[in-house]
Amino acid sequence: MLQKSKKEEMVKELEEVIKKSESLVFVNFHGLKVSDETVLRRDLRKEGVNYKVSRKTLLARALQGKAEGVVPSLEGEVAIAYGGDEIIPAREIYNFQKTHKGLLNILGGIFKGKFVDGAYMLEIATIPSKEVLLSKLAFLFKSPMQRFAIALSEVAKTK
Repeated sequence: MLQKSKKEEMVKELEEVIKKSESLVFVNFHGLKVSDETVLRRDLRKEGVNYKVSRKTLLARALQGKAEGVVPSLEGEVAIAYGGDEIIPAREIYNFQKTHKGLLNILGGIFKGKFVDGAYMLEIATIPSKEVLLSKLAFLFKSPMQRFAIALSEVAKTK
């Protein structure tokens, strides 16, 4: 059993993490092997995302008054993934979840100062990266010009 001072220190550390992070993802990691967790932590670290396992009671205490809304149900073993970006923590957990079926479950999170459920965090996780969105936009701009050039060349061939 932890001493009260150690618990207070852990709550303060969690409160600091919650305050500094742009978004936070609550993850149920029931059944995750140590080797898989090592891979998960390494992948998250590459993207600048931190991963912290916490007791639910201490996490619930640290979350009080930190965001608007109702804290999502935190069932099972709970960890948090957080970072300086709003989308990357959710996306990286989702990507790991896709490759390692049944090991992780997104329970919810904090996004833009509000508690959100797991379904909302999954929607956020599936938003493409900035580079992908910019390339799609460039393709959309290029497509009408390309079609116009083809039409002009066809008109020129007939004359």
